[in-house]
Amino acid sequence: MGGHNEFGKEGEQIAVDFLIGKGYTVKYRNYRYLKAEIDIIAQIEDTLAIIEVRSRSTDFVENIAETITKKKIGLLVMGADHFVTERDLDVEVRFDVITILKNKKVFKIEHLEGAFYHF
Repeated sequence: MGGHNEFGKEGEQIAVDFLIGKGYTVKYRNYRYLKAEIDIIAQIEDTLAIIEVRSRSTDFVENIAETITKKKIGLLVMGADHFVTERDLDVEVRFDVITILKNKKVFKIEHLEGAFYHF
């Protein structure tokens, strides 16, 4: 497995630990539907958070959260809709981004709640 894949998995685990520490319940990791993949689906109270995790070792070129394309947003929305519909959930859905910047052995985590809207 490439180093970037290992760092991506490590970033997702850091994000899961961070969410649990904030009182979220992780419902699913790496949820797939057709071409959509959702890194983390977590719930806090009556809100279901669809979370995209972005990990980088540098933010020199661009803001990490700004690397999410319209196509990726569309896929996240499609996957979230399927997850909620398939399970007949009655929850508010929010799309979040967790960015993880690794600088040597120090991690900086940022949680952007409601990072984008699906309409």
